[in-house]
Amino acid sequence: MISKEKLDRINELANKKKTAGLTAEEADEQQQLRQAYIERFREVFRAQLDQIEVVDGDAAPEENLPN
Repeated sequence: MISKEKLDRINELANKKKTAGLTAEEADEQQQLRQAYIERFREVFRAQLDQIEVVDGDAAPEENLPN
């Protein structure tokens, strides 16, 4: 996943946004960090989904794929 330092920074900016507000630079940084986090999450999640094999009783796995 994303580094602990980046994740900590995301949380730090989120907390600051709730309490004092963010500068324009901090808001941009927050958006970039969040985008990187989401992209990496999707990559890992997609890889997990690609490893799933659906088996339906007597049918072969290839017969279970959508058309």
